[in-house]
Amino acid sequence: MQYRIIKSDRKTVALQVKANEVIVRAPRAMTKEEIAAFVEKHREWINKKLAMFSKSSSGPAITEEGITLLTERARAIIPPRVAYYASLIGVDYNRVTIRHQKTKWGSCSGKKNLNFNCLLLLTPTEVMDSVIIHELCHLKHMNHSKEFYNEVLRVCPDYKKHDRWLKQNGGGIIRRMPQK
Repeated sequence: MQYRIIKSDRKTVALQVKANEVIVRAPRAMTKEEIAAFVEKHREWINKKLAMFSKSSSGPAITEEGITLLTERARAIIPPRVAYYASLIGVDYNRVTIRHQKTKWGSCSGKKNLNFNCLLLLTPTEVMDSVIIHELCHLKHMNHSKEFYNEVLRVCPDYKKHDRWLKQNGGGIIRRMPQK
């Protein structure tokens, strides 16, 4: 099994499985042999994750024109939803930007700027809302701590279900992006 190794100052080893790649994030001191043993120990789990990606619904490719139209629609739909959930959460933000990315559904910067992927419009509304809520909650907690997830779950009790949907189906949606 092929995998990419990213070493850093982390204390534990972690696996990340994407549609076409397995990434091992490991402490600097961990040897290649130890990493190989870790991957082998988790081979069954990795194969299940890779199989999920191959089963993900994908649908027809989206043209450049389709991305442009999707981005325009997202600019009309997402900002009002951001404003609504921001008032529920009790946070303020600066700018909302709509992008067409191949890896992220949303992000939040330290300057209180929010970015969302136009492809969110191809997900169920509650899944799109869960991503918006997730990013807005970062304005209270710039991490993925227990407090952060408690806030997310307060506003979106079914967040875990929506996150699971995105993990299972998101790769198929992203693969529809035009290849450059």
